[in-house]
Amino acid sequence: MANEVTGSWGSNGGEWSIVVHGGAGDVSPKTRAPREATCKRAAAEAAKMLAAGDTALNAVQLAVEILEDDPLFNAGTGSCLTSEGTIELDAALMEGSRLRAGGVCALPAFRHPITIARAVLNDEGHVLYAGAGAEKFALDHAFKRATDDEMTTAAARAKWKKLKEEDPTTHALAWTGGGHEDCKHGTVGAVARDARGTVASATSTGGRMYKRPGRVGDSPILGAGTYADDGAGACSNTGDGEAVMRLCLAKTACEWMRAGMHPEDVARASVQLLYDRVEGTGGIILVDRQGRLGLARTTVGMTWAAMAAEWDELLGGT
Repeated sequence: MANEVTGSWGSNGGEWSIVVHGGAGDVSPKTRAPREATCKRAAAEAAKMLAAGDTALNAVQLAVEILEDDPLFNAGTGSCLTSEGTIELDAALMEGSRLRAGGVCALPAFRHPITIARAVLNDEGHVLYAGAGAEKFALDHAFKRATDDEMTTAAARAKWKKLKEEDPTTHALAWTGGGHEDCKHGTVGAVARDARGTVASATSTGGRMYKRPGRVGDSPILGAGTYADDGAGACSNTGDGEAVMRLCLAKTACEWMRAGMHPEDVARASVQLLYDRVEGTGGIILVDRQGRLGLARTTVGMTWAAMAAEWDELLGGT
């Protein structure tokens, strides 16, 4: 039986528009309000930039930086730990005018991996750096290395210890929507359209709890977790990374928007396809070339917030 879409939302947006997400999964009731507050703050700060005429690329970067700083989310500070108890970070961003992009994966502890991904984009050389190469790129560009302890929350360490005491072979590939069942927070992302008509996407994650060292998810993979093209729209995914990669889901969603489908309809079709074709679960946020917005999920929750030029107030939910 096909998994049902558990929630969706859409809007016609405006001259500029932005939507952010804080990951799809089983969100604890006690963290819903603070998670939504951070998503709203990220959307509000990015909206100020867009209202002032700044670029979609700068706006999505700022939004994700704010989300990376909140330990309730699985990105930057608060990231899930590998089976070895270490942090490995994935992040990417892309803009739709020239299809410029930059990403890092399996990056050790740095506070804002999305900012390092932006430096990769600005460098206009390679698109994606991994592991030790990503670390060297960051250090060469004057980013300061953090320690795992500085970026690991007590809750994440406790979850890791619990899993370590159990049979470790059962955990590295486990998936229940937002990460391992003991890692109920998710990837963060943002998509936006600016007043010039340029779209952009940014995604950042700490990956799965108890993942094997060197595992890379969909977030830094263009066309899978992150994509942007002015002729279609922009996408950021959250959920089962292995399943998302197998479908090239971000590119698939953007091509549906290129064909004229409304982003909410595309979002619902995308997460349904994710389940029907590869039994994956997750969520998606979208903006099209007209500034219309959409999102959907097949999980219990996905924290989000959105703002557009013609609106009187922020919208959001979990």
